[in-house]
Amino acid sequence: MDRRSFLKKTTLGGTAVAATSLAAPAIADGHGRTLTMVTSWPEGFAVLDDAASYFTNAVNTMSGGSLTIDKKTPGQLVGAFEVFDAVSSGQADMYHSADYYFGGQHPGYNFFTAVPFGATAQELFNWYYNDGGQELHDELGQIFGLKPFQCGNSGSQSGGWFRKEIKSVNDFQGLRFRMPGQGGQVLGKLGASVQNIPGGELYQALSSGALDGLEWVGPLADERAGFQEVAKFYYAAGFHEPGSGLTAAMNLDVWEGLDDAQKAIIDNATKATNIYQFSRTMAQNGAALERLKSQGVTVLNYPDDVWDAFGAASTEVRAESMSDPLYKKISDSFVASLASSSSWIQQSDGFYLQQRQRVMGG
Repeated sequence: MDRRSFLKKTTLGGTAVAATSLAAPAIADGHGRTLTMVTSWPEGFAVLDDAASYFTNAVNTMSGGSLTIDKKTPGQLVGAFEVFDAVSSGQADMYHSADYYFGGQHPGYNFFTAVPFGATAQELFNWYYNDGGQELHDELGQIFGLKPFQCGNSGSQSGGWFRKEIKSVNDFQGLRFRMPGQGGQVLGKLGASVQNIPGGELYQALSSGALDGLEWVGPLADERAGFQEVAKFYYAAGFHEPGSGLTAAMNLDVWEGLDDAQKAIIDNATKATNIYQFSRTMAQNGAALERLKSQGVTVLNYPDDVWDAFGAASTEVRAESMSDPLYKKISDSFVASLASSSSWIQQSDGFYLQQRQRVMGG
């Protein structure tokens, strides 16, 4: 069956979505096009909505009225985790989200956000723009009638917030923990009760005791979310998201209805968002971490044996979808690019940082 034809006839939120909903974007003031963009982020959420807002403003400014993005936060049109279906079916023109939320649609989507022990932000950019990642993202998107772009990166994400210290892998047994993507599957193998809850609901879930712990983004975003008020153990390094990519994806029919100049604006705005969001987040995380410490947060790292358990379970999780040809194709490309990038990065940047620390300190 033609997946795009099928999706045009499916239902969304109990309401039939007709094929005619896949029309060209609305005309704004008789001159330009207005694109409805649904997002997974509440208004003002650090890092994530920051990226969506920067992208929106970049397109609106560069287009000179040719394109206008109308950004919708969760609940204004669809829920945080419903954005994929909304755009695939034509209820909205585009979404901004993290594609690993949609691993149930296809497990290959995990690679375009983050996989355990995967790519740093730099390595993800290398793969995406130079080693075939973008083409594979397109190939995957075509199944669902989407044209995707990397659009923002949070950098390395923290290990998470806990009410108690993690001293061994046994401490994950029965732990009610929020972590999406393959990272969550890893914790499930270690005995955790893993949940995926939208960002706007996390503070309440943690403060009420519905969750024993959670991971979100990193110091800047976590501080703004207020998690330090209800949990005091913060694990700085995470195994699950070493460089998390965000995605802006357009309905493919809408994308094909844009002219070349409009397509170039979208493409270049997504690339600018990558640079802006990654650098902005990395510049502010250090100061945010110090503020968290000043509020009584204990910053820790997992013991080596816990890291070993993460690694063993991650290998199992990565292998479980290898029977899917497209997943294997994406995984093989990702791993090959990672090996190529890391061989130089470790010998150059890695060694340099060690020597800078040794010689200059600080």
